[in-house]
Amino acid sequence: MPVKKTVLITGAHGFLGRYAARQFANAGYEVTGMGHGVWDRVEFSQCGMSVWHSADISIEALVTYAGGPDVIVHCAGGGSVAFSMINPLQDYACTVSSTAAVLEYIRLHSSRTVLVYPSSAAVYGVTQRLPIKESDVPQPASPYGVHKLLAEQLCRSYADTFGIKIALIRFFSIYGNGLRKQLLWDACSKLTNGENTFFGTGAELRDWLHAEDAARLLMIAASHASSECPIVNGGSGKAIAVSEVLSLMLTVSGSNVPLIFNGNARAGDPPGQQADVSNASAWGWCPRIKLEQGIQRYVDWFMRCNS
Repeated sequence: MPVKKTVLITGAHGFLGRYAARQFANAGYEVTGMGHGVWDRVEFSQCGMSVWHSADISIEALVTYAGGPDVIVHCAGGGSVAFSMINPLQDYACTVSSTAAVLEYIRLHSSRTVLVYPSSAAVYGVTQRLPIKESDVPQPASPYGVHKLLAEQLCRSYADTFGIKIALIRFFSIYGNGLRKQLLWDACSKLTNGENTFFGTGAELRDWLHAEDAARLLMIAASHASSECPIVNGGSGKAIAVSEVLSLMLTVSGSNVPLIFNGNARAGDPPGQQADVSNASAWGWCPRIKLEQGIQRYVDWFMRCNS
C-alpha cells in the first residue's frame, strides 16, 4: 500500500483552513491541523483532520507537532482589515511572525516541505484599473494588506536564498457556509432583524470566490510550488457590485425590503476589486460554484444556524 502524502494546515480551525483540510483529505492526504481553537475529535475529524494541535504557530511548536509534512498550507494569520485597523501589532504577529516561524521551520528542519501561502488581494490596495494582474505594483491601504505583503516578501526571500518551494495565492473575497463575518454574515444578520442600512454606496466592486473553489486552488498550488515562488490571483474574474450581491441575497431569502447605503466607506477598503485569473487558469483551475448557487447555499446555512 502506498504511503499517504501528509499536509499540515495551520489555522485549520478557521474558515478557509477547514475547507482546505477537507479538500486535502478528500484527495487522500493525511491531514494534521494546528493553531488556535478548541474542538473535540469528532469535530476536527469531520473537517478531514486526523490530528489537531492547539498551539501558537512557533518554531518550537512546529518542531514538536509538524512531523516533516510534504506540504504546509499556512492559513493562520490575521483575517480582517477591520481588526488590523484596531490591533495592528497583533495582526502583525499573527501574520508576519507566524509566517517567519513556518519558513524557519522548513529551512532548519524539513527542507523537502512545500509551502502554500494564502495571501490576499488587500496587498494591491486602491488600483487604477481592473482586472488586477499579479504584476501590478502592490500599494496596500491597510495594516492587514501591509502585513500580507510583508509575509509574501519573506516567502520570496526564503525561496530565493534557501531554495524553499513556495506558491502564493492572492485571494479576493472568499465566502461560503461557516463564514461568520464580513458582508454576507452582516447582511443576513441585519435583514433577519429587519435592518436594511449598509456601509458605502453599494457601487463598490468585489470579486467573489467560494471557499470550495479556493481550497481546490490551494491544493493545485502545492504541485506548482517552486523556488521561483509563483504568485497567482484567486478569484472568479468577475466584478460584482455590493448592491447586486445584496439584491441577490434578498431574492433567495424571499425578502423585499429596500436597501439603503449610508455613503460612508470603511477605512482600508478599496472601491473596486476584480482578479485577472489567467495565471491560475494556466494551472488548470477554474471556479466551479456560481455566485447565485453559493449565496443560496449560504442563506440556507444561515437560516439553519439561526432557526
